[in-house]
Amino acid sequence: MRILVVEDDAKISGFLQRGLGEEGHRVDVARSLLAARAEARSLGYDLMLVDRMLPDGDGLTLVRDMRQRGDATPVICLTARDQTEDKVEGLYGGADDYLVKPFEFGELLARIAAVTRRVPSAGTLDVGDLSIDLPSRRVHRAGRELHLTAQEYALLRYLAEHAGEVLSRTRLLEAVWDMSHDPRTNVVDVYISYLRAKIDKGFDHKLLQTVRSVGYVLDDKPR
Repeated sequence: MRILVVEDDAKISGFLQRGLGEEGHRVDVARSLLAARAEARSLGYDLMLVDRMLPDGDGLTLVRDMRQRGDATPVICLTARDQTEDKVEGLYGGADDYLVKPFEFGELLARIAAVTRRVPSAGTLDVGDLSIDLPSRRVHRAGRELHLTAQEYALLRYLAEHAGEVLSRTRLLEAVWDMSHDPRTNVVDVYISYLRAKIDKGFDHKLLQTVRSVGYVLDDKPR
């Protein structure tokens, strides 16, 4: 999953980034409400961990804003506020769960599993005759199964989630790869070529298209 940690304490955010990264998640950190709003709007997240006491306000206002605009991304509030009324306020404010600091990492993982299970999945992503089965991570085109590596699958899924939208190399790098990658790297172009060889080879109609000087798009309509 791609997770946004909204936490101003460098020790806690670093701990979460390392621990969740070791569990196979891609983790970004925002240390203020302002930064969190920018991150949440520019990149799609599967989960957000939000501290309530931030330098520029209560993290719960971010959650309320998200819910008001119809954003159902699962949110777990992490906070030192341990009073019952604080927990009730957080849950009524739109948080899916509320975890009081200090907490055990194992409990956090269990709560993450619980809240993400509650999120309904579309089951499949379809772009033309390409179909991605999300629960099984299996990919078919015109009934033929395509065998992708984990990184190829992550790239294809992101492209399919934004089908018809031209995505820049920078956006793909930020969304699919760890932020530690050098932005000058050609890893995006390399994996696009790998993916194109698997999903378009042998088909007259090409789904993965290049928009010169802009980026790439997965689209059933030729450009």
